[in-house]
Amino acid sequence: MDHTPYLFPSGGQARLSDFVTRARDIPQDKDDGQRLLSEGISRLSEMQEKLYASDRHSVLIIFQAMDAAGKDGTIRHVMSGINPQGCQVTSFKAPSAEELDHTYLWRCMKALPERGRIGIFNRSYYEEVLVVRVHPGILAGQKLPNPPDPGDQGFWNSRFRQINDFERYLSENGMSIIKFFLHVSREEQKQRFLERIEDPSRHWKFSAGDVKERQHWDRYMAAYDDMLRHTSTPWAPWYVIPADKKWYMRALVADILVDRFNALKLEFPTADEAQRLALKEAENQLRKET
Repeated sequence: MDHTPYLFPSGGQARLSDFVTRARDIPQDKDDGQRLLSEGISRLSEMQEKLYASDRHSVLIIFQAMDAAGKDGTIRHVMSGINPQGCQVTSFKAPSAEELDHTYLWRCMKALPERGRIGIFNRSYYEEVLVVRVHPGILAGQKLPNPPDPGDQGFWNSRFRQINDFERYLSENGMSIIKFFLHVSREEQKQRFLERIEDPSRHWKFSAGDVKERQHWDRYMAAYDDMLRHTSTPWAPWYVIPADKKWYMRALVADILVDRFNALKLEFPTADEAQRLALKEAENQLRKET
């Protein structure tokens, strides 16, 4: 698959409005999408083993989206072939009292993956320039020494800079950062909300607050647009994934992940002379057993 149409370019020239929510491309139908997804799952499983064995790189995958865009389902399907021992998923909700006593990046720092492992953030520190921006009253509870003016673009630009510097630091120390914005339309979100309401087995996934947040749709889109323009960088680019077709979205995410893993050129570590001698000695001892 050609990923170029979904890569948000660095430099701040693109806009979110340039990206579609319903793509018409390969895969062209659901069966084709399922085949590509299955292939991607298999390849990710193989590459995860090399990632774990080499113990040099780590991978951080970030998902951001509006409610009902499909974050949970995408993580569940795309990562279904991953060994749980080498992967951790962290979902970030409203910060606790302890977390508010630290800087806004602290709780995400604690959840970063170790070398050889994959970390998945279901929402992330980007909430600090999204939901906090749409609901600026949250800033009052963050105990900042100099309370900022939420209407000051300079304040948000400083947070974008801090995030970019943080991600550059991680990248330069062996962490590959892959960021997905699942781009769902307002009409499709409405339909998915209605499906959750109509299906008793899915009531647990719906909150009345989700509908209230829809009232801020335009403000969220403006916040996402500003975030993407300021934080899609060469070392941590954003991919804007059409999310109106779930099967397409999952196949595309899997394909991008395979491509990014391939770029790491992962290989199983080779034994040095001392290890080869130890292996030979162990083999001889085993063969002598009766």
